[in-house]
Amino acid sequence: ATDHIGSTSVPGLPAKNCIDVMVRVERLSDLDVRPLLDAGYRERPEEWNRVESLGTQLHPKRVFAPPVGGRPVNIHVREVHRETARYALLFRDFLRANEDHRDSWGRFKVRLAQECPDLYVYGQMKATVQPLLMALAEQWASEHAWHP
Repeated sequence: ATDHIGSTSVPGLPAKNCIDVMVRVERLSDLDVRPLLDAGYRERPEEWNRVESLGTQLHPKRVFAPPVGGRPVNIHVREVHRETARYALLFRDFLRANEDHRDSWGRFKVRLAQECPDLYVYGQMKATVQPLLMALAEQWASEHAWHP
């Protein structure tokens, strides 16, 4: 399955000029990256683009950056059964359905970006706040019988 995720997938949420796409696969080990590489995509080598933590669990993933000069699109490849795949979809759907939380998250991200020009530190700081928002998202999901 392929899904539009990230800030650009939530109408009204401030976002940088980059689309995030998630591709869910059965097993990363079976992923044939040749078509992506042949199209000019580059696999991101950073550790945070290869492994995600969620709670105490580590989840593998792969991220591909767009061709040089191409439309800014990051392709996140996750295994379909991983909680991180569900997390990305729940986060998106929760913010789409809840304007107040969307707007608060947007203001936080904008302020953080202004105060924190280092992309790695920006990501780390966002990661400290996301669990609070996700607790609300999980409650919303339960109340609305949400599922990916």
